[in-house]
Amino acid sequence: MAGDAKKLQPIIIKRVKKGGHAVHGGAWKIAYADFVTAMMAFFLLMWLLGSTTEGDKKGIADYFASPLKLSLLASGTGAGDASHVVKGGGEDLTRSTGQVKRGDIEAPKATVNLHVLKAEQARAEVARLEDLKRKVQAKLAENAKLAAMGSQILLEMTPDGLRIQIVDADRQAMFASGSATVQATMRELLRTIGSVLAEVPNRLTLEGHTDSMPFGSTERGYSNWELSADRANASRRELVAGGLPEDQVLRVQGLASSNPYDRRDPAAPANRRISIVVMTREAEERVFRATPEGAGEAETPPAPELPPTPAGLAPAVPAAPLPAAAGERSSPPAPLR
Repeated sequence: MAGDAKKLQPIIIKRVKKGGHAVHGGAWKIAYADFVTAMMAFFLLMWLLGSTTEGDKKGIADYFASPLKLSLLASGTGAGDASHVVKGGGEDLTRSTGQVKRGDIEAPKATVNLHVLKAEQARAEVARLEDLKRKVQAKLAENAKLAAMGSQILLEMTPDGLRIQIVDADRQAMFASGSATVQATMRELLRTIGSVLAEVPNRLTLEGHTDSMPFGSTERGYSNWELSADRANASRRELVAGGLPEDQVLRVQGLASSNPYDRRDPAAPANRRISIVVMTREAEERVFRATPEGAGEAETPPAPELPPTPAGLAPAVPAAPLPAAAGERSSPPAPLR
């Protein structure tokens, strides 16, 4: 019986097919090509951003903030007035031929639209600075101590932007006599202003001014030039402590007594002041064009607007711009006055 059971077992035959290596598909090539294309686009974008000026970057930012409004200004008043089939797209092929030579009408039209666009941007910027002026005034009015300094704080619109001037008074000095040590009230004022200026993207400049009283020792070379620069830089630190980003400050300079507020009395306390200018985009571009790289393209800046003259004082006359003073120095000599 055991022999019969062995004979009845099924016979299993295994057939093994021998062949070459498995053939893979070409899908990975498509994925790799997409990856290479994406990397090329990324590096091209980085290169374009690196070669774009600050002014152009702000223009791009304004476009994405309100693309429809700016596209209408750039392309016309409506679809029927556009020179492209789709706004921002390719050219209308129906306008490539005809009795009117191509380019005779489109070029002047584009120039006009560019001027309209710049005018619209300038109006929007002025409105933003006017709103900033009101915010600063409202913020100072909330503090009784700062509101009492209202006669020492002057805000005005100029061609370069919003100018905020803080002037000295007989009984209310901003700094310790003959030094760049910020007084407590001035520190609180600057930090309050810095918190408001941080709400706008505009760059700003700081200028320090002194009266005509001589200061310092000629042996060490520390004079009103260094003192005015030190006070301007000390004011910058207080603005930053109040919340102003450091990279928002474009320039800090000391002008000593070269541009007095009260020209009739160069030793008047009002000549000791700190001037903060929240710059427009055009003023900022003029500063960048004045660098050595853009010296050949620099344009003649407009004449500076004079600060408001208090009642009873002779109007100030603009002084020739002088080079900025050197940076801060430690342990200045005792003042001569």
